[in-house]
Amino acid sequence: MGLSLKIFSSVNIHEAKTHLSSLVEKAAKGEPFIIAKAGKPLVKVTPLDAPERGQMRRLGFMTGRIVVPDDFDRMGSAEIEQMFEGDA
Repeated sequence: MGLSLKIFSSVNIHEAKTHLSSLVEKAAKGEPFIIAKAGKPLVKVTPLDAPERGQMRRLGFMTGRIVVPDDFDRMGSAEIEQMFEGDA
């Protein structure tokens, strides 16, 4: 079992403000970094794990895997009415 160690580059907050665009581009490409203030790490900037444009899942991906009852929109309606109307 191997040990995986990631080394993050660190930039001070002034440098991060000055070079934000290029730092964000690097992070998006898989090079995360840490923003520090007075030598103290504040935040870690990492890429989002968002799917690529062509990999996005569409509605209907569960078709055939689940069954929704025909009356799903009326289920519990008597109990809901009772909560609003009480024992009237």
